Amino acid sequence: MQTVSAPSASSPELVFDLLTSFQKTAALNGALELNLFTVIGQGNHSVSEIAAHCKASERGIRILCDYMTVLGLLHKVEGRYELTPTAAVFLDARSPACVAEARRFLSGPMTRAAFEGVAAAVRKGGTVLGKDSATAPENPAWVDFARAMGPITGPAAAEIADLLGDGNGQPWKVLDIAAGHGLFGIHVAMKNPAASVVAVDWPQVLAVAQENASKFGVAERYSTRAGSAFEVDFGSGYDVALLTNFCHHFNREMNLSLARKIFAALKPGGRLVTLEFAPNDDRISPPGPAAFSLVMLVSTESGDAYTAREYMELFEEAGFARTELHPLQRSMQQLLISEKGQATS
Repeated sequence: MQTVSAPSASSPELVFDLLTSFQKTAALNGALELNLFTVIGQGNHSVSEIAAHCKASERGIRILCDYMTVLGLLHKVEGRYELTPTAAVFLDARSPACVAEARRFLSGPMTRAAFEGVAAAVRKGGTVLGKDSATAPENPAWVDFARAMGPITGPAAAEIADLLGDGNGQPWKVLDIAAGHGLFGIHVAMKNPAASVVAVDWPQVLAVAQENASKFGVAERYSTRAGSAFEVDFGSGYDVALLTNFCHHFNREMNLSLARKIFAALKPGGRLVTLEFAPNDDRISPPGPAAFSLVMLVSTESGDAYTAREYMELFEEAGFARTELHPLQRSMQQLLISEKGQATS
């Protein structure tokens, strides 16, 4: 078996690769803007065919396709290009699993601006974006998130709904906090036909969630409450509360306040379902969740990637009787389900 050795300590290869990694992002964004992967997926394999359908120069297409081949997104055989399995599933616009639109958020203006200020954010201990930060009220970036990230989060939303089950036909009342695209609540409603969902988010974001609720056939059981999750009146009597990809934006004190608010909104025996990037206690593994802390440093005032242990301690302090960790098959994130104890006489 062939082994690949790490770069020598005397080689600057790793440093050069890190300093030029932005070129890969820019090249992929350019390929997506040209509709390159869809054009090839439609059966155009020669440089001249691809160039004609992309409305681009043959020289430019040859160089870009070679670069995509180097990155592992295309195969090249005798001057003709084919999609790799990854590109066919995730970058061809005709694929239901295409995640190409996620670029508008993952490498969009807010994210790029945040990472331009890493040193300043480290000095300050939080973002320097000010009114453009991720937690700024009604930041339009979250509309981009809602429209772009559904294909990425959809599989995890379906897995969570499967884990929660169909409720044996019981009429669940579901609270979806910072609903975004709405898919987490929508999948619960699809799994349990007797479930109704109340979604909380900014007004423009909720418009996207309502579009998705109509698309998936649950609009009649889908209602909204616009505003900040820290300020909106949730109401009460919920069987399930969904808290997905939200806590990492805020400090522990704010999250504890929110957890207590959710606890009060749940009925006895109700469940809080939290989905998060949760690194191990060492905070350097696994790589994806561990690296997410830096995203929060540069884009929020006080957010972080909290460990599963920290979430469990927080939910216990908020009053929940128990919290169980449920690793997901379709996501690098961790799922925590916290149960509110039964009322005692």
